[in-house]
Amino acid sequence: MYAILDIETTGGKYNEEGITEIAIYKFDGHQVVDQFITLVNPERPIQAFVVGLTGINNGMLTDAPKFHEIAKRIIEITEGCIIVAHNAQFDYRILSLEFDRLGYPYERTTLCSVELSQELLPGHDSYSLGKLTKTLGIAMSNRHRADGDAIATVKLFKLLLEKDPEKTIITKAIRSFPKKHMDTKLKDLIRSVPSETGVYFMHNVNGTIIYIGKSKNMKKRLTQHFTNDNRKSKQIQDQVETVTYQTTGTELIALLKENAEIKRHKPKFNRALRRTKFKVQLTHYTDSEGYIHLKTERADGRKESITTYSNSMSAKANLERIIDSYDLCQNKTLYNEKSGNCFNYTIKKCNGACIGGESPESYNQRVQAFLDKHSYKNKSMIIVERGRTSIERSVVLVEDGIFVGIGYYKSDFQLNDLESLKSIITPMEDNRDARHIIQSYCRSRKRLKIIPLDQITN
Repeated sequence: MYAILDIETTGGKYNEEGITEIAIYKFDGHQVVDQFITLVNPERPIQAFVVGLTGINNGMLTDAPKFHEIAKRIIEITEGCIIVAHNAQFDYRILSLEFDRLGYPYERTTLCSVELSQELLPGHDSYSLGKLTKTLGIAMSNRHRADGDAIATVKLFKLLLEKDPEKTIITKAIRSFPKKHMDTKLKDLIRSVPSETGVYFMHNVNGTIIYIGKSKNMKKRLTQHFTNDNRKSKQIQDQVETVTYQTTGTELIALLKENAEIKRHKPKFNRALRRTKFKVQLTHYTDSEGYIHLKTERADGRKESITTYSNSMSAKANLERIIDSYDLCQNKTLYNEKSGNCFNYTIKKCNGACIGGESPESYNQRVQAFLDKHSYKNKSMIIVERGRTSIERSVVLVEDGIFVGIGYYKSDFQLNDLESLKSIITPMEDNRDARHIIQSYCRSRKRLKIIPLDQITN
């Protein structure tokens, strides 16, 4: 019995990918006897190039089941089967990775239809699924979606079985990937950490911190560290002796604490995170005609910025949303650097600032509305979220555009003046990375409770 499958993923770093879609056809060598097809919420963002390839975006997966909700069905439909996939090593690795995160010892034997095709159908220029099926006259639809690729693999595998009636070549091609059993020490370390939001610290035998991380589920993230087989993970697994942690209640405070602790301790395995977290900034200037322009540029700490971004792709995407939300001119945002009217004017989404059809005073009112809302210059506010328990609240304080610190208070405590607020605040260092974290967090969460400081002090 065979379980012919295809998996679509988020993309990203090796062994940090998540499944976005899976299709499995149970095949008895003659016909499909069972099937399972579903989108999957990977609980992590999809890489932009993957969205372009598959058409699967983050919004489509919001209400999709998470992997732990479909794991039992996958176990059942593949029980007693040989896993068949086009590039089986990849699909089986991703499937095993998801089960590793659940702590379940999933083991199956595999067959790769690429290897079988090279052996049984020699002489083709390409053995990619799309090109091979086209050459062989196998109908294929919904390319780069799990269902379309899996059913095409079923048809290809039928042909391969016909080419090897005695199954001698197929039998030789069956592979097994025995599980690497996790060291007892690592299992004990995982058990010592809760499935809560917070920051964790890995220490070596001398107590020195060798790695700091944050997660919305620390136990799950630690399991990923201890099951990954890349070079860095193996080094961490060899050197880690103890793990300590701090629960934070919210991801924002976890991000801020992680940033501060990495800068303070400079752990050997956090080299990448020692560098600044942002690469691009949004600034503004006024041209000779009096129009305010928005401009994205390489991050420069010597210049004042409105907000910052991790990369140019996220900066461009956000600038497009700003243009759309505030009816701004593309030619006044350096979105398009050209003379004459912008494209949005053509489709009546720009009021004509690009050709002098709208006065600077009128146009600048909308730009200023954006600046007032999103610029942190001289802004004083608190960000209130849940705390570490059900009766606790957390607060992040920003005063005059400077990150002051964090605090926790019981839900019945009244924050009715600046003195009572500051009494619960633990001071933290203000730096560009901390401000970037706060701005990015606020930008990505529409329902965040943000209270201007003057509402508390008045």
